[in-house]
Amino acid sequence: MAASSLQLPVFKRLEGKVAIITGAANGIGATTARLFAQHGCKVIIADIDDKNGHSVAEEIGPEYALFIHCDVRIESHVQHAVDTTVSRYGKLDIMFSNAGVAGSRDTSILEASPENINLVFETNVFGAFFCAKHAARVMIPARKGSVIFSASAASEVFGITSDTYTASKCAVVGLCKSLCVEMGKYGIKANCVSPYVILTKLGMSIMPTQDRKLAEEIVAEASNFKGKTLTTEDVAEAALYLAGDESKFVSGLNLLIDGGFTTTNIAFQVAVEKVLGGGEGTTA
Repeated sequence: MAASSLQLPVFKRLEGKVAIITGAANGIGATTARLFAQHGCKVIIADIDDKNGHSVAEEIGPEYALFIHCDVRIESHVQHAVDTTVSRYGKLDIMFSNAGVAGSRDTSILEASPENINLVFETNVFGAFFCAKHAARVMIPARKGSVIFSASAASEVFGITSDTYTASKCAVVGLCKSLCVEMGKYGIKANCVSPYVILTKLGMSIMPTQDRKLAEEIVAEASNFKGKTLTTEDVAEAALYLAGDESKFVSGLNLLIDGGFTTTNIAFQVAVEKVLGGGEGTTA
């Protein structure tokens, strides 16, 4: 008797859903937008990078993607993105607050400047608040939805990134956990994704060297999980899980995508010293 091959069903995990992804013109956001669309989701690409934002939307196609210029530091921009989404699609199921900046690579609290603190907090923290606020405005009456925040492994392990960046990502995780309680009353999930270093444009900006080859060596050497490299696709898959119905009872989670990196506290410094020859200051 000939063996039969198993035919797996084509399953679009976000079929019929609508999502806003901030910071979706590049990196993790762009990869997530593509993946969400592949799973049947209408995606609003919200970003300040008009050129790349339009490019990602055109690549995905008008049936599934729309670009909206949005600076998350400005509440009216976020409000406009949500209002436009609801006007076009009639609802909002998923808000992925992903836009973020690293700021300057200050290695000491003594170097912290008001300008850099304001930039990082206005983008990473105020932006997350505005995204959650205006998503909740639509999701609470519907009594359903998923809010996802991009945090960082720096929210769980300390002394590696700048004080400003670390504090901003800890604030995002705190906001997420608070919203888990508040929005859970209405059946709305709130979760974070917290990746290890990925050498996107943002990732490179917080490395102690701008030589990409050396940066790759540092990231690989510091990783607790050998033989594999974290990619934007990995983070997008985690966001897909948190956005979909498979995680219907998952809320308040800071999902670490770090290969166990946060179980240690010295690997990154050791790697910097090994690769760069004794560099003292690090950011990641």
